[in-house]
Amino acid sequence: MAVSSLALVVIGGIVMASYVPRRPPLGVPIALVAASGLLLAANVVMLARLLTFAWDTFFLVGRWALVAYIVSAGMIEFVFVRDHTRGGPLVVVTLMLILFAVDVPLIIAFTVARYRSGRDSTA
Repeated sequence: MAVSSLALVVIGGIVMASYVPRRPPLGVPIALVAASGLLLAANVVMLARLLTFAWDTFFLVGRWALVAYIVSAGMIEFVFVRDHTRGGPLVVVTLMLILFAVDVPLIIAFTVARYRSGRDSTA
């Protein structure tokens, strides 16, 4: 689900970028951001329901990946602000960057914790 959420964000970014330097219509990107957010929320709920899982590894890896992707998303946001992106398009791009900065670390952390040996997982 996180990969689908990430794919929707990437598609939304491509749609927005296809209109540069004109102001993009925001209907489709907003719908993609909403769908991506719903998928991410459902993914977090489903992940939280796992009983036997290497949560310590998940949080260790996820924390550092989140730091890296927050820095990356922040730099991309800075470029948009510096390029004088304003109003609705900036809000949509910011929401896409937030979803991006959460999706990728979630995928990385889940992948590492999922393949951690069973004896190392905690309930």
